[in-house]
Amino acid sequence: MELSDIRRRIDEVDDEILSLFLQRMDLSEAVAAYKKGHQLPILNKTREREILSRMAEKAGARERYVYPLYTTLFQLARTRQQELMEIPSLVGAQIRASLSREEAVFPQTGTVACQGVEGGNSQAACDRLLPRGRIVYVRSFEAVFDAVESGLCQFGVVPIENSSYGSVRAVYDLLQRKRFSIVRSTRLCIRHELLALPGTQLSDITRIYSHQQAIGQCSRFFATLPGVQMIPWDNTASAARLVSEGGSSHAAAIASPACAQLYGLVPVARDIQNSDNNYTRFICITRDPAIYAGSGRISLILSCDNTPGALYEVLSRLAALGINMTKLESCPVTGRNFEFIFFLELEASVHAPGVLPMLEELERSYQGFQFLGCYGEV
Repeated sequence: MELSDIRRRIDEVDDEILSLFLQRMDLSEAVAAYKKGHQLPILNKTREREILSRMAEKAGARERYVYPLYTTLFQLARTRQQELMEIPSLVGAQIRASLSREEAVFPQTGTVACQGVEGGNSQAACDRLLPRGRIVYVRSFEAVFDAVESGLCQFGVVPIENSSYGSVRAVYDLLQRKRFSIVRSTRLCIRHELLALPGTQLSDITRIYSHQQAIGQCSRFFATLPGVQMIPWDNTASAARLVSEGGSSHAAAIASPACAQLYGLVPVARDIQNSDNNYTRFICITRDPAIYAGSGRISLILSCDNTPGALYEVLSRLAALGINMTKLESCPVTGRNFEFIFFLELEASVHAPGVLPMLEELERSYQGFQFLGCYGEV
């Protein structure tokens, strides 16, 4: 048989598959109507396992190709049933309430909590996210959340990940423990300098202060300084202020170039970060859910069973809707052995068809589900 003949036959089979698929979706809609009338849940794992077992037996040696095919069909059917049944859900109510208050643009003003002091990267992120905002400096990431939770500040800005040193786990832990919404994000190119008092030489320095993230981002530089003590500090800018106020020629800080002029220091070494492509992503949080115009990124948390294919089922739901996942990170559940939660970031909007029903289904199917927000990135 010639290749053209084979392809012609494939086209014919594809037409048959499409016709049968549409018939199957029609039947799924009939199932949805029955379930709605009899108040039955959408998910029926027993029924799905029966179908998978029967199809796998019929497929023989090609069984491993049948599993992803039918799990995708199940996902598409459940998504359609969810759309038709309109079962109330917490995430649905949260998103609809947020949309009812939707603003034309993200605000340029407001009171914003920021960890650290003037000159830090968090302050630069605040200025980018809320150019005319009033910054309230606090000591820790948790204090940022507390300031927003208490109503002292409308917004809070915290770093969530760095391109070369990874995630800020303390922030992920706070997002998991406290119910806040992400309403905006931005990325900053981070440059680090080794700052000290005027007249200080590199050979004079015996201890260096900075935030743990900054220390990690400059690890290659520190490998060239044997015997120098690295001391974690609350914030890069507060480390620079400490060195400035301390008056010791043996102390230095890793901080941004802006801190040199701000705190009367000089750079002993410039651009000491491991990579020139060193970016930190910051998020803006609020106590009350809000979705602003132009929001095209979704963040959420969920946990799934430690069984084969459990995570695949989550990913197949996204693939079925053509949603691109930009981040998937697992974090251990505190106090539980070998149990993990997953942080997901998606390129999607709650306005897109099928997205809200998909989120509602995830909420019903997976423990620990938490919708963190739908937002735009500056």
